[in-house]
Amino acid sequence: MNYDGDDWWDRVVQRNRAPLLRLVGVLFLMLGLDEGGADVVPRRVVRQVMRLLRPAESAARRLIVVVARGVRIDASKLRPLKAPEAPSRLEAAGLLVIHRNVDFGLARFWRPEDAAPKKPAPAFPAFPLADPPRRFDALGWEGKRPFPKDGVAAADPDEDVNARNLCRRAQALKHALDNLPRYARRLALREARLKQESGAPLKGARQTYKRRTLRWGDPPGHCKKPEREVDDLLRECHRLALYARTAPDTG
Repeated sequence: MNYDGDDWWDRVVQRNRAPLLRLVGVLFLMLGLDEGGADVVPRRVVRQVMRLLRPAESAARRLIVVVARGVRIDASKLRPLKAPEAPSRLEAAGLLVIHRNVDFGLARFWRPEDAAPKKPAPAFPAFPLADPPRRFDALGWEGKRPFPKDGVAAADPDEDVNARNLCRRAQALKHALDNLPRYARRLALREARLKQESGAPLKGARQTYKRRTLRWGDPPGHCKKPEREVDDLLRECHRLALYARTAPDTG
């Protein structure tokens, strides 16, 4: 059996995508997205949703890496890097302040107010293509920032918590699973731009930290002792993504 064939990769992606879509359906029911989405949910529901959402997002991100394995981006079609202009460099360094859209005079002049346009419903964010960075404490906990032992009350599990952000993340996850080829091309473009920037850094350009697509170590949402199906899905998708990054492309 040819494990490097495109048919095998397609079967692997579909085999892991189907249970992830079922999990997304469960998240939609927990967040009330089948009826438009809940504004608030109890804190205990938030914890249950996060226990499923974080590993599901990591598994979907690794499926995108697998699908992007065969995507090729022509470097000549990328926009050429442009060195920042002098005012932009001064403004970025905090040495220059530019005031925009300032009304000098007639500040008290009465103007008829236009009718406020109806705000459309906020679109859900694009699914992030890079793992979130690890959280490190810069000060450390050795006597500098001791964890308080007294005077800390446990959070009420029945307290209502804003759920709009969780709803948007669940919608973005479903959109990514429904459009894996589109997100695979986005990932290939991102990798090509990162390679272009690292290969020819511009003089005077401000260097910013670029997150790795797959961070070192265990993926976000990893559980050492798998308790649910999503934990096994994340383990398999992580192994597939690492193999897709190192396996030779026979396509």
